[in-house]
Amino acid sequence: MTSDPLADRLVELRADTPGTANVAHLNNAGSALPPAIVTDTVVAYLRREEAIGGYEALWEVEPKVSDARDSIGRLLNCHGNDISLVESATEAWDRALQALVHSQQLRAGDDVLVATSEYASNVIPLLQLQKSIGINVKFVPDGADGALDVAALADMLSARTALVALTHAPSQNGVINDMVGVGQALRDANSQAWFLIDACQSVGQIEVDVQAIGCDFLSVTGRKFLRGPRGTGFLYSSQRALTELEPFPLDLNSADWSSTGTAGDSYQVVANGIRYESWEKSYASVLGLGAAVDYALGLGMPAIETRIGIVANDLREQLAAIPGVTVNDRGTRKGGIVTFMKSGVDAADIVTALRAAKVNCSLSAPDYAMRDFQTYGITKQVRTSPHVYTSPDEIALAAQVVASL
Repeated sequence: MTSDPLADRLVELRADTPGTANVAHLNNAGSALPPAIVTDTVVAYLRREEAIGGYEALWEVEPKVSDARDSIGRLLNCHGNDISLVESATEAWDRALQALVHSQQLRAGDDVLVATSEYASNVIPLLQLQKSIGINVKFVPDGADGALDVAALADMLSARTALVALTHAPSQNGVINDMVGVGQALRDANSQAWFLIDACQSVGQIEVDVQAIGCDFLSVTGRKFLRGPRGTGFLYSSQRALTELEPFPLDLNSADWSSTGTAGDSYQVVANGIRYESWEKSYASVLGLGAAVDYALGLGMPAIETRIGIVANDLREQLAAIPGVTVNDRGTRKGGIVTFMKSGVDAADIVTALRAAKVNCSLSAPDYAMRDFQTYGITKQVRTSPHVYTSPDEIALAAQVVASL
């Protein structure tokens, strides 16, 4: 059995997280409890804006904004210049797709490969493009273990494949898909397809190395396992994406309006990740995101990944031991998302009972991942998602509530 490197620090981890005094928070796949340092950082900056003005407060901390990008770079094994600070993982993902469309990388007849377990917000824009410009959205089947079948994806690659857009850790099934394997399949096929990853549920709970993966884009939110403020996110872009694509729309932050040309009709796109950003953003939230990333780096992602895996497996085992409960998690490699149903009990009623006992969780419904739910015959289920600060007592409480129904 893998030893837990953070087990002896549970009291410290919970002290760092004031919300643990109020609730058993098993909803980190929704929005995590932030460490106090994150909230303190946000509030301190807002107080500074209150005291001297928004622009003036930013001028004082501009180096810390760059520091946040550099910290994210360390988290993902890339350079801070490869990082774009945006408002959410959806915004990050959309900015990547907009750049591909505007740069005419997606044309009629092109194939776009997605996973069976894709999130609705990632599939719907692609279906729009299927309808408007005639791309072909193709779903890669799952393998025998219920995770993305990398071999099947490799077989589906062709000269028509323009984009592979996949979710690393789907929000509804516990799976960690093999993104390193997908990247290798693209390289083995000498594919020129763009590789876009939704990593909003993986970054913060497992180690993610964009160099090992070889992706062109990786979109992330701050609010989930990374434990940053809501309204934060970021996008990693490869050098290929920073040189061959032009985001749309640009603004005065992402491009310079050049004085050359006729009547100032030319512009120059910024060379680094800022080209995928807009000028206005909440700098209080950006600094809070930086504090969250630094907190995770301080604990160490290997230690975080190990502890979340141990706690999640404990929860799965206790739930599976309850008569009538089915744990729906799949995949050879599972993450910190734990989903389940109980025979004869509506999932919504289980969520209500858990919340009444101050156990935070979510109702997982087909609207968010229609193809996945239909493939596995699930109508709705309960989603729980522990973190490093989750205690054994909280796991036991959740199981006790479910057993009582």
